[in-house]
Amino acid sequence: MRPDDIPAIRSLNLFKDMSEECFHTLIRGAYVQTFPAQVELITEGDPSDFLHIVVSGNIELHANWNGRETSMANVRPISTFILAATIKDGPYLMSARTAEKSRVIMIPSTDVRAIFEQDSEFARAVVTELAQCYRSLVKNTKNLKLRTSLERLANYILRTSNFSENALEFKLSQEKRRLASFLGMTPENLSRSIKALRPYGVEIDGNQVTITNIDDLKTIAKPSVFIDDFSS
Repeated sequence: MRPDDIPAIRSLNLFKDMSEECFHTLIRGAYVQTFPAQVELITEGDPSDFLHIVVSGNIELHANWNGRETSMANVRPISTFILAATIKDGPYLMSARTAEKSRVIMIPSTDVRAIFEQDSEFARAVVTELAQCYRSLVKNTKNLKLRTSLERLANYILRTSNFSENALEFKLSQEKRRLASFLGMTPENLSRSIKALRPYGVEIDGNQVTITNIDDLKTIAKPSVFIDDFSS
């Protein structure tokens, strides 16, 4: 691990309040690796050997069942995945692959569990992060179950704009087939929803998104802090 990686990791909510001794014990066994795009990092069902920290790039979490695959989430720097499996010492419930060239730090799960037992501040941070993950899961489930495909796409465009500092022009971060899976629809439904958004001030050409009327977009999206705010 490069020395300049350490401050960024230390600043994460998960690690920032733990003791210096425990922090250095934790990262002593960690190592970092750079992966090209489309590399499978973990496989659903495998034991959770490592806690992963994304330092750069983009990681797609996905799952499979009965020959079908769905995109679950995208993890961006600097953040961890998959903490629950590490703490519980259970198998991964999702697979993970690089969506682009990515730099990832891996901390042995046995070390994470050992420090969890020793450092109360770290244990408290773990509980807080798992609570945040649970709340995000509830919001995502509400988004999928309460909204139409058009409303889901509209809110995805709004969230992406907000993430990009309220940009009115940006590129989709993933190919449309994976975006459709993430939004819980077929590629055909996504295509129809893209066309249906045009009267509401959104033009999507390839992976280029242009918002021409943000107020009209909000009219169809009806964003809610109880669904779309993943910060609390």
